[in-house]
Amino acid sequence: MVMPFGETVTLHTRSVLDQDADGNDVLYDVDTVLSGVPVWPAGGTELVQGQDTLISGLFALLPAGTDVSGIDSVTVYGDEYEVDGEPGRFTNPFTGTDPGVQVHLTRVGL
Repeated sequence: MVMPFGETVTLHTRSVLDQDADGNDVLYDVDTVLSGVPVWPAGGTELVQGQDTLISGLFALLPAGTDVSGIDSVTVYGDEYEVDGEPGRFTNPFTGTDPGVQVHLTRVGL
């Protein structure tokens, strides 16, 4: 689902290119620019007077059918975030609507 006031993000899909001399995977990125992506802060677990006060990352709702996995990353707001865990895919059982693929993003380098 593309939102008119969503963000433009770059999805970095990682794939195995080869293996190095030690048998480790050599990865490469394929970049895909996605427009109209809803992005919102992910609350943390630190509570002060009953309210979340720590932002631990972001959530993004990528377009339905986006091929994304737990080893991919996303650039949003000029910063790179890793996909944290498996993406959430959901289809409404009442209407058949597929709003997109929800990912939890954790900032790289913090």
